[in-house]
Amino acid sequence: MSEKRLAQNTIDIYTEVTRIFLRYLSLKQADEITNIWVQRFNYDYIIGNGFGVAYQNQCINGIKKFVSFLGKPLVLDTLVRPKKPQKLPVVLSKEEISQLFNVINNLKHKALLALLYSAGLRIGEALQLTPEAIDSKRMLIRIEQAKGNKDRYTLLSESFLTLLRMYYKKYKPKTYLFEGQNGGAYTSSSAQKVLKRALRDAGITRIGVTLHTLRHSFATHLLESGTDLRYIQELLGHNSPKTTMIYTHVSSKSLQNIRNPFDEL
Repeated sequence: MSEKRLAQNTIDIYTEVTRIFLRYLSLKQADEITNIWVQRFNYDYIIGNGFGVAYQNQCINGIKKFVSFLGKPLVLDTLVRPKKPQKLPVVLSKEEISQLFNVINNLKHKALLALLYSAGLRIGEALQLTPEAIDSKRMLIRIEQAKGNKDRYTLLSESFLTLLRMYYKKYKPKTYLFEGQNGGAYTSSSAQKVLKRALRDAGITRIGVTLHTLRHSFATHLLESGTDLRYIQELLGHNSPKTTMIYTHVSSKSLQNIRNPFDEL
């Protein structure tokens, strides 16, 4: 998987689910991997424990990778693979975003969350950034080998650049733009704790707010300010415009422009 340049998070998940699956086979005293054993594992472990659709598909994908590595003729496409529910993303208003940053006093924490929102980055992309990725002359941020092994550029905010320079002068990161206390890249779990604390201090009680919510909010606010969907797609690094179209469903300005027929009665 490393040779195929899969994301480290994907490798970790596939390895873990394969380990659980092999342990399941051992407990069941199964002699070999067959479709029926994968189906039983699917029902006993995934359905039985109430895991979600996304995790179910990750388990099947991980087992398929392992079986493919062994070179065994196993067709897992016959398994029931439920469709992932199409949920609308949670989006914070500009006022809530402002409240969020106003309560963060730690310079590193504020700079990291500001980067996620101002550039619309995935947390994995932000944590892999190096200082060289910041192009202050062109006011762009270069994202290398992101999801889908693609490079792209996204916006560098002038306000964020001012904050970033203050952060850089104080912390002087060496390898990564954001590093942990003991060196190495800052962790996503630490970043999530920072966000959770900021939400609590800001009095924001929305359900389902995650680090990815900042990326969703960036895209939605761009759309509401009149930015063309094609540019938003490019900034976010989406392969298909259909993925970016979901923000039209959460844009309050777009919905407010629609005249309700009940008001015309």
